[in-house]
Amino acid sequence: MPDTQAKFPKVFWYALVTELFERGAYYSMASFVVIYLGQLGLGAYWPSTLNSVLWGLVYFLPILSGTIADQIGFRRALVGAFLLLGVGYACMGAPIWLGGATLAPTVEEAVTAGPGIVVPVVLGVLIIGMGGSIVKPCILGTAQKSAGLRATLAFAIFYMVVNMGSLFGRGVAYLVRTRSSLDMIFGVATVCAGLALAVVVLLYRDPDTVLGRSASTKPKKSVGRILKDMVLVLKSGRFTLFLLVSSGFGFLYSQVYNVLPLYLKKVVETDPAVDIYTMANPLVIVTCQLLITRLFGKMRPIRSIIVGILIIGLSMALNLVPVWTSGGVRVLVANWIPIGSVFIVLTVAAIAFGELFTSARTFEYIGALAPKGQEGLFLGYANLPMAIGSLLGGPVGAVIFNEVMCRNATRLDNGLLELDRVAATQGWCILMGVGLVCAAAMWAFNRWLERQERAGA
Repeated sequence: MPDTQAKFPKVFWYALVTELFERGAYYSMASFVVIYLGQLGLGAYWPSTLNSVLWGLVYFLPILSGTIADQIGFRRALVGAFLLLGVGYACMGAPIWLGGATLAPTVEEAVTAGPGIVVPVVLGVLIIGMGGSIVKPCILGTAQKSAGLRATLAFAIFYMVVNMGSLFGRGVAYLVRTRSSLDMIFGVATVCAGLALAVVVLLYRDPDTVLGRSASTKPKKSVGRILKDMVLVLKSGRFTLFLLVSSGFGFLYSQVYNVLPLYLKKVVETDPAVDIYTMANPLVIVTCQLLITRLFGKMRPIRSIIVGILIIGLSMALNLVPVWTSGGVRVLVANWIPIGSVFIVLTVAAIAFGELFTSARTFEYIGALAPKGQEGLFLGYANLPMAIGSLLGGPVGAVIFNEVMCRNATRLDNGLLELDRVAATQGWCILMGVGLVCAAAMWAFNRWLERQERAGA
């Protein structure tokens, strides 16, 4: 039996350092993707659509990439992942660094970007999505294999490092872009990916080799087997229904990186510190995770999920306060920051609380929902709601922002939009309504499931 008091092996810590740099790379640019692409001339809708493709790939492809990593080894998979990520981030900055493109001061509706911008950006999105999808299965796999009997502690540390990487990436990106230009966030991301690659090449080794274990004797899955398993999982009507209902959370969460940045840039401030404002998410998770677990850890998983969805839905309604404040969303608080930005920060913090109630408990609920003996298979698809929500969140969020919130808006001399209060209220209420409907649907789904189980007993 493994010694529960022994230190974690070095490979565990090397994996976490790798994750720190990978998350730093991703979040150094995530908050600004839609703004950057909009200023490059991709119009009102393509930036959010491309951003949704990026998030969708990151959450969906681990179903395939995790299997590939098992077959070729985590170290080789990570080397390939960080080479892809470095190239992908460089592609995103290439239109300016190599192509001579410039960033417009505002995000306009019309598409003005030519092939020299569109081609490297689309390639960058696809390559980052593929590379990013490989990393998490390898790091989580390393943590699991090296944790022994302390898996709970290992994954708690992993989750903490993810949020530390998020803070690190956003902070460094802020320092760099405010001293140079917005495109240099991709320079930060490229350097972070390079640092992660260096850790893997110089220090990281496959955990089975380091720990003196033989590789798993379980038969390795082919792509064909994976596709058959996917059909098996999605044939479960109750599980597919759960995925669809819970994707509302992913839809709303994706607005932190779609609607909220656009709202800040086009309505509230000409140069918003979106990276700093969105730090509220990892800060809340790091500081409040233990407290929420202690106070609400015994709550039934389904109730916790519903509470989390309600929180994220109601968080959108917070933005009604500055809309109806005398003087509007650009009134300065303490002669320093627009009130609209303050409430965006509060929205992001509230969304983080919703995440604390929902994310981990979703895995627990899926484990209970899966047929006996197939828990592992079904848990492999636990991120599908985020993939579905993210894919819908970009384009639909852009429609809600442009066609509803900005309806009847007037442009000010500084390029910002003065929103019609009724239209802005309708937009935020639609987003809130998605959360309320999703929570109600989750409650109804669980009641239906309980009746089905009683009838079959």
